[in-house]
Amino acid sequence: MNEYWRDILYGTKSLFIGLKVTGPEFFKPVITEQYPHFVPVMKERFRGHIELTRNEETGGSNCVVCGMCQRACPSSCITVEGEKPEGSKKKVLTKYILDFTKCSLCGSCVESCNFNAIQFSKEYNLASTNKSDYIFDLVKRLEEKR
Repeated sequence: MNEYWRDILYGTKSLFIGLKVTGPEFFKPVITEQYPHFVPVMKERFRGHIELTRNEETGGSNCVVCGMCQRACPSSCITVEGEKPEGSKKKVLTKYILDFTKCSLCGSCVESCNFNAIQFSKEYNLASTNKSDYIFDLVKRLEEKR
């Protein structure tokens, strides 16, 4: 019987110690954002998936198909392809695929690009149960933004 009362006293003491820690938090203001009703403002340094930057003069991409982003990527999530049209000196970007399921957002691709052809997007609301929704054709996305 003596052990019974000792357990009750120990449990009560433990309860009050816990309330001493968590009690003051009850009276502090709420800092939770009510997400679908209030959209958060993304910070300047936010890193979304990469996207191609538009060349203001030509309206196309700044990418010269050098492949540095593809080589710099430790996750091997970037595929870049281009072709050289007849009579042209430069390659033209035909395919830029990003497999975002593999991307670790390390930024090696953006840092390695000497032509300012890719940047981090501010897109944050990516949600899907289908893996193919995370494989982006960045050339097509750039054309759709026009």
